[in-house]
Amino acid sequence: MPTEARPSTGEQAKQHALARLRQAILHGEMAPAQRLVENELAEQFGVTRASIRAALIDLEAQGLVERIRNRGSRVRVVTVEEAVEITECRMALEGLCAARAAVAASDGQLVELTELGTAMTKAVADGEPVTYSDLNHRLHTRIQEFSGQGTALELLERLNAQLVRHRFRLALRPGRPQQSLTEHLAVIEAIRARDPQAAETAVRAHLTRVIEALRD
Repeated sequence: MPTEARPSTGEQAKQHALARLRQAILHGEMAPAQRLVENELAEQFGVTRASIRAALIDLEAQGLVERIRNRGSRVRVVTVEEAVEITECRMALEGLCAARAAVAASDGQLVELTELGTAMTKAVADGEPVTYSDLNHRLHTRIQEFSGQGTALELLERLNAQLVRHRFRLALRPGRPQQSLTEHLAVIEAIRARDPQAAETAVRAHLTRVIEALRD
């Protein structure tokens, strides 16, 4: 957004700051435990401190920021055990979405999943873990969207936002993308076969391996 068009106060200013801060955290531009100084952020985004403070409160509710009494705010640190717990919750929700997608997805949507699988295979073969990680995230999101389960989609969006740092670490671990690829292709194949039980089983198997990798 051009500087002159930025709203400096009010709800629009808060939403502008919220979007910018959320993007910075999710893209790794702000590291876990990094302090979030209201004055500096207000100047950076061209809004008031009140708008920044309101945005930080929303981000705290989303699990991305923690506000420490008398010490201000910082990017929340998600421990390995928290990441495991979040992934256990994802297992139930994403299993449901995969089962629904196997029934509800259109033929065109099944083609899109197949194309994502092809792109993921290429990323692994080309040794591009960051590209693979992005495609991985996109595949999960598209399956959730194709399921038509709006409530699960909203819950998963919040849960997955807290796992960004761990997701990137796993993607960069030697050998993990190759293992993960096989798991994702099994999910795609089950959905393409329109087998809801197999799709849910494949998702649960994949996320079980994710939990094991997180604990390694």
